[in-house]
Amino acid sequence: MTAEPAPRRSDATRAAILEAARRRFAEDGVRKATIRAIAADAGIDPSMVMRYYGSKEGLFAAAVDIQLELPDLSVAQPDSLGELLVRRFLELWENQPGNEVLLTLLRSAVTDDTVTDRVRQIFAEQVMPTVLRFGEPADAPRRAALIVTQMLGIALCRYVLRIPPVLALTPDELVAEVGPTIQRYLTAVPA
Repeated sequence: MTAEPAPRRSDATRAAILEAARRRFAEDGVRKATIRAIAADAGIDPSMVMRYYGSKEGLFAAAVDIQLELPDLSVAQPDSLGELLVRRFLELWENQPGNEVLLTLLRSAVTDDTVTDRVRQIFAEQVMPTVLRFGEPADAPRRAALIVTQMLGIALCRYVLRIPPVLALTPDELVAEVGPTIQRYLTAVPA
């Protein structure tokens, strides 16, 4: 039986930088966050950030690299698809590091075209394939976009604007309220 190799110090440094960057980008946004502040948060010299990530843009790209890991809906009960997607979305938003990554993307996409492009890429690569499995393929882009409007609307109201009635809802209540709408978008046949 071979022992697991000890983690390299560079792995721990990279992880500390990414954790600090995610927090800083989520709190300050991409434009205001600085390499110096991120390095201070990670307890390292700023040159180490540059060594591992090359630039602020390289660090940002690594910090917002997220896999939504949407559930395999092809094996789910047909009437539970919307609930499963809403539940997964809430898991991402309410747990680290997904919550910091998604908050950074949501806040920054409004003012930064590079971030907007990243959000579109996530939509095209991770949301669209899930929606394409259901309903009319030609209608999938419309339905996927409507799903995203619901999910981003909840995120904006719950995690950015912190609107009290939306904050007061438990995850189960949100699933019950929004799941049927997402279900309809997934499985609707165009008129």
